[in-house]
Amino acid sequence: MNVEQGRQELAARLRQLRDLTGRSLRELARDLHGSSSSLSRYFSGQAVPPWPTVVALCKAAGRDPRLMRDAWERAKDAPPASVAATVSATASVRNDLPHDITAFTGRREELAALLGAARNTAMVAIDGMGGVGKTALAVHAAHLLTADFPGGQLYLDLHGFTPGRERVEPAEALRVLLTALGLPPGRIPEGVAERAALWRSELAMRRAIVLLDNAADAGHVRDLLPGAGESFVVITSRRRLVELDEVQPISLDVLAPEEAAELFVASAGGTRPGDVGEVLGLCGNLPLAIRVAAARLRHRPAWTLGTLAERLREGDLAVSDVFGMSLRQLDPAQRRMFRLLGLVPGEDVDAYAAAALAEIPLGNARSLLEDLVDVHLLQEPAPGRYRMHDLLRQAARADDDAADPAPAIARLGDYYLSGMLTAKQLDVIVITLPVIVSQRPPALPGFADYDGALDWLDAEWANITATLLLAVELRIDAPAVGLGQLALVSHGRRGGMAQLIRGLQVSMAAAERLGERRMLASHRYLLGAALMRAGRLEEAVPELETARVLMAEEGDIVGQALALEQLAEARLYAADAEGAVELLRQATGLLPAGETATRVHVRATLGQALVVLGEYSEAREVVSGVIDAARRLDRQKERMCLDTLGRAALGLGDAETALDFAERALALNRGTRHQIFEAISLTDAAVALRHLGRGEEAAARHAEAMRILEEAGERHRMVRSLLPYAEACLVTGDGDAAARHFRQALDIATADGLGHLAPVARAGLTRAG
Repeated sequence: MNVEQGRQELAARLRQLRDLTGRSLRELARDLHGSSSSLSRYFSGQAVPPWPTVVALCKAAGRDPRLMRDAWERAKDAPPASVAATVSATASVRNDLPHDITAFTGRREELAALLGAARNTAMVAIDGMGGVGKTALAVHAAHLLTADFPGGQLYLDLHGFTPGRERVEPAEALRVLLTALGLPPGRIPEGVAERAALWRSELAMRRAIVLLDNAADAGHVRDLLPGAGESFVVITSRRRLVELDEVQPISLDVLAPEEAAELFVASAGGTRPGDVGEVLGLCGNLPLAIRVAAARLRHRPAWTLGTLAERLREGDLAVSDVFGMSLRQLDPAQRRMFRLLGLVPGEDVDAYAAAALAEIPLGNARSLLEDLVDVHLLQEPAPGRYRMHDLLRQAARADDDAADPAPAIARLGDYYLSGMLTAKQLDVIVITLPVIVSQRPPALPGFADYDGALDWLDAEWANITATLLLAVELRIDAPAVGLGQLALVSHGRRGGMAQLIRGLQVSMAAAERLGERRMLASHRYLLGAALMRAGRLEEAVPELETARVLMAEEGDIVGQALALEQLAEARLYAADAEGAVELLRQATGLLPAGETATRVHVRATLGQALVVLGEYSEAREVVSGVIDAARRLDRQKERMCLDTLGRAALGLGDAETALDFAERALALNRGTRHQIFEAISLTDAAVALRHLGRGEEAAARHAEAMRILEEAGERHRMVRSLLPYAEACLVTGDGDAAARHFRQALDIATADGLGHLAPVARAGLTRAG
């Protein structure tokens, strides 16, 4: 076949490609960055197009350009050549990969994903925060893949986030890559589009691996991506390259604890005395920080891990510059949000909290959070929950260390207060809580029902506690007091009374500084109630007495009645049921006729006191008179009445009815997700079952109650559940079980200083013995 025949063959095949595209000549000229007249000459066989134009046309038609190479060679004025011969004539095989990192450890799942992708896709992008090990993983994988890509191993650092360096722009990157393929300068065109087309055509003839390291964003690498062919491109970037649909993403987080420890030991050259976990915690499990710390230890033989940890606590870890370029990429709004998130004391935030923190609309906050996730300055471990790596938190605070954090934390505190107040509206709380919200948040999550409110409270509990403590530290008084009070009201159902007490105690000074006597009265009332629930009667009673006096001085009748009710409960705890009845009748007399919720509360407690006195019929009568009102109020008021009616029925010898009341109360407590009251109802059911001779069922219910209370850390409640169950065992003839439970109650009461309960347990043990 002569040259002319070769041209006509090529022209015919080019016309077939044109027809496959379905585009007009003008459209093809525009898409191929050429002219209509040139294309006409190519399709008619008057001229042979450059190879990049053939490749571009093949891509537009969805065909492999390698199938056109022989026809294109025959149409030229030179002898035909095979693809392999062309490649070897233009360049020797290059391997530009950096040295594989010493002691590469971890990343087993990510490495497997990357190696697997090399078999079935053309491009992968590894993204992650600075110092997380993107380049190390990419280089390690590229070395492992060298034999699979004999056409070359190319590496180019694009310097997208290199401090003090301008990034390598696409035109220069293409020049470097084409030169690496062996093209002489005279064959490399000037324009970016022309260089990109030539790069794609040359790469299409090879099976090479190309590592494009440290890309700034998708636009930085778009012109460097391959077209057809069998080459494999790996990109690394601190930004998620979501705009590149055809690229498979692999996102890196910090190392798992075991992988972090493995990397540290390997990098340090072995183990040293001390706690490696503390060192890794100070490094935040970030590979770069681990390597820096390990290298420091390796070159100081006299140091222990404790010495290194001390230096790290003093800030002797030079990795802050790693984040500098990432911060400089942010616009002012993004950078402000980044700084504010560094102030957050809790584990994470949602978009609502971020909006309050920054005083911006919810939609804007969501957009900024997503922007920070995309550049790996923020993590999204669960949908809608955002957290910041510890080292990034330090960088955020250092980025604007002169700023006063108090206004932002006040706004965050007001957000949590507003959310808790909204949740409180779905339940009936009898005590008045004059909480101050200085600034309404831009938006609040909508609670469809009681369960939705509890879900939010559970999700935010650790953040609420952390914000409370920081507000106390910064003397942001109104949020500190409000959070302390609402935390007890909202979270007492979960137990953990020691933590709730601490929150009220540390915020007491703030309540006093505010000068709001009603607020101070509520604070002391809640602290007294919490102390009593923990069995600390000697501390509880003075707080409740002080609260009662303050409420009386402020004319708060309901508050006085509730303070008397709590003081009556303290009398019950101290085995003074008669004194409790006297206080409860006094409280009932204070209440106006229309104060239904508080009246139900007080009457239910009066019924309990009458049960303790053995006045079972009167107790049943007192509570039966208010149970209908309790049902109309809320499930917990009804539960209080059911508790009393069940215990009264048991005292009257009707264990079946007692069990029925206990089971109904148990169902209510599970419905309200009140674990502590659930344990109380389980104990009541266990006692009734013992009296019915159903010992195995009773033991199972009692064990479940004890498990709940132990997990909640409610040791005082454990004793108060052990004692009635032990008594039931004793009166039903199981002395051994009774002795075992009385002994457990005595051990806990003695260890925890519960002086009002230890004598009861000791006396029961004597009777059981």
